[in-house]
Amino acid sequence: MEGTKGYIHSFESFGSVDGPGVRYIVFLSGCPLRCKFCHNPDTWNMTAGQTYSASEVLEKALRCKSYWDKDGGITVSGGEPLLQMDFVTELFTLAKAKGVNTCIDTSGATFSSEGEAFEKFRRLMEVTDLLLVDIKHIDEEEHVKLTGRTGKNIREMFAYLDSINKPIWIRHVLVPGITDNDKYLEQTRDFIRTLHNVYRVEILPYHSLGKMKYDQLGIDYVLKDTESPTKERVENARTILECSKYRRWESELDGATDCGKDTPVSEYACGRNCC
Repeated sequence: MEGTKGYIHSFESFGSVDGPGVRYIVFLSGCPLRCKFCHNPDTWNMTAGQTYSASEVLEKALRCKSYWDKDGGITVSGGEPLLQMDFVTELFTLAKAKGVNTCIDTSGATFSSEGEAFEKFRRLMEVTDLLLVDIKHIDEEEHVKLTGRTGKNIREMFAYLDSINKPIWIRHVLVPGITDNDKYLEQTRDFIRTLHNVYRVEILPYHSLGKMKYDQLGIDYVLKDTESPTKERVENARTILECSKYRRWESELDGATDCGKDTPVSEYACGRNCC
């Protein structure tokens, strides 16, 4: 019997920045956020994607397994993967049966600590090894202005993941005039310090490489006049957020790269987890 169908935007066979090792990246369609710095507005509409079953996606991914070695696996990104939890849970259940490391790249925007939605999330976590999670903005009012949605439920998700000791990598996009602010960075640092499950913290410098997509879709790109942060401001943010302090990803995460040094962080925001 064929299982749940997922709406898929695209695939990437050899991802190197979305989790440990070489990853097969599945980009799901659909996202409830409208982040000003989103670089993939083409993923906003869920039903615009092609449909695949979980077994079909796993079959495609396993063709690349020989390149993963002990470090890699499958990362589900978006869009927002939590919009399609039933599909991701089925995919990851099949993947874990094959011994595959599983990772979700999520904003947490749809998280609920109550009812059926929470039960689905709890079951998904049972077959998820790692989450890449965004802190869009630490200030609630600024979060709403930046994304169009509240960040309260996202902070609840962080608290729950901490309570079950689920490994997370935190990413924070540095945008001049929005998140590149020492006061907000210090508040973000203080929030991260309350967590005990943080394996890595990354600064993703804002860039405008996604503007062309907005032009093609006829959508106004509100940050078109915003420059990328300077190297000095990026280094300042990394220092304040104590990025060098969070090194557990090097050796403690099952399947993580044990290379003894930091994997270079891209000099620009990937944008895929900012949708």
